Amino acid sequence: MPGRDNDTTDPREATRHGGVAGLLLAAGGGRRLGGRPKALLPHRGRPLVEHAARALREGGCGPVHVVLGAAADEVRHRADLPGCVLVDNPDWADGMGSSLRAGLASLTGTDAGAALVLLVDQPGIGAAAVARLVSAPAVVRSGPDALVSASYDGRRGHPVLFGARRWAEIAADARGDRGARGYLRAHESEIVLIECGDVAQAYDIDTEEDLSHLEQ
Repeated sequence: MPGRDNDTTDPREATRHGGVAGLLLAAGGGRRLGGRPKALLPHRGRPLVEHAARALREGGCGPVHVVLGAAADEVRHRADLPGCVLVDNPDWADGMGSSLRAGLASLTGTDAGAALVLLVDQPGIGAAAVARLVSAPAVVRSGPDALVSASYDGRRGHPVLFGARRWAEIAADARGDRGARGYLRAHESEIVLIECGDVAQAYDIDTEEDLSHLEQ
């Protein structure tokens, strides 16, 4: 079903209960995939963006903000994203940093106490990993100062959870394709790692060879 009502949710109304919002970065144009937008790659019969948004919802995030860029109108028409707040990033071609800034800006001023950031091209990360981060004691303990990341055999990966007090500094540092890497590197000692290797796989869909991970 096309998502006819996808952009009717008001961000402020959607976050009135606070908690952890889901932030899905789904704007990439798939340059190394022959220009196929990653959000629309088919996986189990539906666009990849639907699976990622569902992982955030079922993992306990609310609301879910989805940043769109490449083929945004087509994503709106083809993907069923109930209850999601769709955020346009006109600068998506500048890299992931612009999408992270757009997404955090859409959450700023709402009641969300933290944002859990997930990338659309990691279908091996599902609701179980999301739930593990959302329910981590460090999130409850630190609230808007939380800095929590999934790890795989002790190595930091996605998703990553940022408390609201960190958003402005993260956005200021997010440029090009670096996303939050610079911020995370500078705050390495503050990151709480949550092992997720037993419930998720952190591969990316970046190249033609990676398409083998998608289930047709």
